[in-house]
Order: sequence, then structure tokens, then C-alpha cells
Amino acid sequence: MSKLTTLLPNIPQMLPGAFFEAHREEILAAMTRVLDSGWYILGREVRSYEEEFAAYFGFGAAIGVANGTEAIELALRCLGVGPGDLVATPSHTAVATAAAVEAAGASPVFVEIDPDTYAMDPSSLDRTVREVPGIKAVIAVHLYGHPADVPAILDIARKAGLYVIEDCAQAHGTKLGGRFAGSMGDAATFSFYPTKNLGALGDGGMVVTDDPGRAQMIKTLREYGWEQRYVSERPGINSRLDELQAAILRIRLSYLEEGNRRRAAIASAYDRGLAGTGLVLPVCRPDAEHTYHQYVVRHPDRTAFLKRLKQSGVSTNIHYPMGVHQQPAYAGRCAIDPAGLSLTETVASQVVSLPMYPEMTDDDVATSIDAIRKSV
Repeated sequence: MSKLTTLLPNIPQMLPGAFFEAHREEILAAMTRVLDSGWYILGREVRSYEEEFAAYFGFGAAIGVANGTEAIELALRCLGVGPGDLVATPSHTAVATAAAVEAAGASPVFVEIDPDTYAMDPSSLDRTVREVPGIKAVIAVHLYGHPADVPAILDIARKAGLYVIEDCAQAHGTKLGGRFAGSMGDAATFSFYPTKNLGALGDGGMVVTDDPGRAQMIKTLREYGWEQRYVSERPGINSRLDELQAAILRIRLSYLEEGNRRRAAIASAYDRGLAGTGLVLPVCRPDAEHTYHQYVVRHPDRTAFLKRLKQSGVSTNIHYPMGVHQQPAYAGRCAIDPAGLSLTETVASQVVSLPMYPEMTDDDVATSIDAIRKSV
């Protein structure tokens, strides 16, 4: 047993350090290369990673930033979204999405989710855009590794004159209709938090766009609004991907497809092993390629289910225990779909994230399935 797992449950829900253990020498060599270079901020590693990331996914430009939250903030600011504007986004998402909207000076408007994929429901967006004035942009969150229905969202947004940002924090390599998540809207954002399919050993983020002018604007905004060093042409922030993380991410990018294939294989085993248990299992659209950042099931009595499962040594998580609109920091002060968010609230009360990481062995998966079946 490795040092990493001695203090963890028998099967953790996620294991972000496993990639480092499997590729220790390669990662340490990259880190040493950076340390020996004497250049630690916005140098060769960041430029190379930006170029490699853009080329891998076919994006016009990729701009490395400090984290996924600030990536969304910068994308909004680049599109001119700010104070007095509203931004439509699902409530069933990480609170980071809403926090980024407010960091840009705008306010979130929460819309309902699709009953199968839990991503944004286009009909809810359409209703909300028609009935809530002041919406300027939409953030389509690709949740758990499954794509949102961006074509339908774009159709609604274009008719209303709205920008669309794709939040791809959980969708590295996800596809819809053969196109990568992040390639369909006006801009897209990624997080490289350690648990992501493409994760750093610390924080990191990326903004992508096919518009050269927007790309240059984001580069300016991420570093104090500088176009010339120490001269701020506009108000900006300090949001820079550092050289060490970029060097690590260059390695991780080369293993992304392999990791995603393994996640899909684990998901297929769960699909087979948990069929007939009464759990609501994930749904994948026929035209989508799911990357299973999380494998999320639903149980009508989550508390009892998790209590029974707790003694098995199989760890779970909850993504997310309540809608953002229900959280104390946001409750009662943000607009929501005029028809309400009842499905969001129901789903949030039932979701459970099962163990999911590429380094899971077949025995780990079988043990998890057996424990879950006995606990349902």
C-alpha cells in the first residue's frame, strides 16, 4: 500500500495524488526544469502549455490564469459584462460559477436543469430570458463531464442578443456532436483544480476563445490591465498561471485521453453493476461523449443510503448538496426562473458521487459495486 492511501478510506471517492505517484519521475523532472530556469511567472512553460492546449482541442487561443473561478470572471469582463448586468446560469453547479459572476460586478439569475443530464434546461433559459429583463450573458455549465445542450442554448441566446460562455471546469475532452466542449460559445473556461480530469498539483485555469481581440483583452486583464509593463490601460486583476503548474499540466495533457477512456470504462462497469438497484444512474445523450468527471447517482433517501454505505470503506461525495440559490450567501437575493427551481432542489437532495478516478483498479470497482448494491 502506498503512503498516499494509508490514511484514506479503502476506496476514496477521488484520489488526486494518484497521478503524481504514477508519473513521479516525469513530474519531478519537469518541476526541476522550471526551478533551474529561474523564471517562475508567465514564461516558456505557460506559453508552451497555452499553445499545446489550444492545439489539442482546436481552440483559436488559450490564456492561462490562476484558477477556474477567475477564468469565468475574466471571460465575462472581456465580453463587457459587469455592474448592472445579469447572467443566467444553472443553480445546480459549483458555487464558483455564481461567485465569478459577482466578482465581475454582475448578478446571477438561476435557471432550472434538464431532468436527465442535470445541465441547463434550454426551455427554462428561454422562459427566464423572456421574463427577467437585463440578462446580458449565459453561462452553460458542462456538469459532471456531460455537455450542456449548447446548440439549443446558443439559439435562444442569439435571438436575445446574449453572449454564451461555456464553463468546462468538469469537461476536459467532453464532446457534443463531435465538437469539444469549449468550442461552441463566445468564450469558454477551464479549471485545473487537482481533482479535475486534467488537474494540476495546485490551482490553475484557462480561458479560450477563437477571437484574437478577445484573447488579447484577456491577456491584458489577467495582469493588471497591462499592455505595456507597469502601465495599466484598464483595470485588471492578478490572475496568472504559474510556471510550475503549467509544466505539470503539459504532462497531464498528454495522458488526458487515456484517463478519460479509463473513466468511461469504470462508468460502464457501474452501469452494468448497478442496473436494477433502483438508483437513478447517469444518462448520456446519443450525440455526446461523456468524460465522467463524476459518476453521479440519485437515491430518494440519501441520508439512509449513505449511512448504510459508510461502514463499507467506500467513500462518496455530494456534488452539490443544495442549489446555489438555496445557499445562505445567495438565498433570497438573486433572481430565479419565474417557474421556480423545484427539480434543482429535488436533485440536490438526492445526488451521490461514487468513486471515480482513472487509477481505480477493476477490483476497486467491483468492491464499490458490491458495497453499493448491499447499501441501496
